[in-house]
Amino acid sequence: MTVQRVTPEQRLEELGLELPAPRKAAGNYVSCVRTGNLLFTAGQGTDEWRGKLGRDLTVEEGYLAARQCMLNLLTVVKQEIGELSKVKRIVKVLGFVNSDPEFTNHPKVMNGASDLLVEIFGEKGKHGRSAVGMAQLPHNNAVEVEMIVEIEE
Repeated sequence: MTVQRVTPEQRLEELGLELPAPRKAAGNYVSCVRTGNLLFTAGQGTDEWRGKLGRDLTVEEGYLAARQCMLNLLTVVKQEIGELSKVKRIVKVLGFVNSDPEFTNHPKVMNGASDLLVEIFGEKGKHGRSAVGMAQLPHNNAVEVEMIVEIEE
């Protein structure tokens, strides 16, 4: 009996999600650097979510912003390696949350990115993570996310 595996792209489709078009860099950098079997992405914000968590946006809105950041990152990864099934493991996620000084729910916001990775990749999507609050992010983005990905050679 043959076991059919669902590709990450098929899983995205099942979830009713599409990878967006690649976003232009906001400065003099590249969106992804590959060294050996590791990809290091630059941070990705969103075009949809602006403002400070705890003042302008709710935790739920921040969760959606982090989820959109991850979709933007997956676009970058797919552009670099051709297909997401070449992802061996999500190693590390770093989330920056544009937050009011009193805001303390950074981990709940970043679950938007982390939950999506597990929904798409299953066990391969489980990762180490840091979630930190920032006084400000470029273009008043609500959230910015970067990650390290191990890929199949």
